[in-house]
Amino acid sequence: MVRGLTSFMRAVVAAAVLISVTTMAAFAADEEPEHTRIVATTGMIADIVRNVGGKHVEVRQLLGAGVDPHLYKATRSDVSAMIDADAVFYNGLLLEGKMSDALVRIATAGKPVFAVTELIDESYLVAPDGAAGLHDPHVWMDARAWSKAIDVVRDRLSEIAPAHKATFRENADKFQSDIARLDAYVESIIASIPPERRILITAHDAFHYFGKRYGIEVHGIQGISTESEAGLKAIEELVGLIVEKKIPAIFGESTISTRSVEALVAGAKSKGHDVKIAGSLFSDAMGPPGTYEGTYIGMIDHNATTIATALGGKTPAKGLNDRLAMGSAEGTK
Repeated sequence: MVRGLTSFMRAVVAAAVLISVTTMAAFAADEEPEHTRIVATTGMIADIVRNVGGKHVEVRQLLGAGVDPHLYKATRSDVSAMIDADAVFYNGLLLEGKMSDALVRIATAGKPVFAVTELIDESYLVAPDGAAGLHDPHVWMDARAWSKAIDVVRDRLSEIAPAHKATFRENADKFQSDIARLDAYVESIIASIPPERRILITAHDAFHYFGKRYGIEVHGIQGISTESEAGLKAIEELVGLIVEKKIPAIFGESTISTRSVEALVAGAKSKGHDVKIAGSLFSDAMGPPGTYEGTYIGMIDHNATTIATALGGKTPAKGLNDRLAMGSAEGTK
């Protein structure tokens, strides 16, 4: 048990253990469904299930574009959907903290409930200062690490619907190949940013894994959960950093108010330095359904390209989406 947790947090961690123990027992009694119905909490997870499951799965995504998973509470219709589903996939690492009770109830009722981060080694996980020993749940920001979540979905779907195991494996291999190209693309364009400008400032600490994987210094105004408040001291320190390093751009996030980011702009201006808000990044949720940014690859592509462009990096004339369509893994020249 991690020290420093509140009694509520201890209960949630214990519940997560209960979920993993309970869910596997459900397979022994259940026969393979004709059409596999899956509930996924976030868009990033739903995107994996759709890519791996293909036509053999029906996916219900609980959290849509612009919805903050840190603050979301399961509704009655959400609970009903999870009860009716063949399995539930969630992120874990307390990302869906306010949904924990609902997930535990579903698991103890015998429904298969899986954390897609279960194969990520604990030694890789980040525990930022001020997080009470909790691990940062935003692992999807590292495309290479997120690829392990594909393995989880592939294996669990194969257990639920073994008749389609070969298809799930083929789909997973294809998706992981595309993710590997995404990873290489992000690495190349972030590396093209001048070293002194590789400083990423966003609304909250959702980009630690992005910074760790792709070599960029990361600062968030709020902590790893949007429940934390942006303190005056943190804003003053970031203003000082922006002015000292002459940082040209900072970034908002699609699920968070721009108020604190605008405070940085005003603070820097008062000290004689103009910094711009260079667009909004997708952190805890993807873009709207039906858009390129409404896919995991599109989300990360958008973030990396927006960051690199604003901080002085080089991005190719043909975007990642075009190159994936052509089957090319060519990097930035």
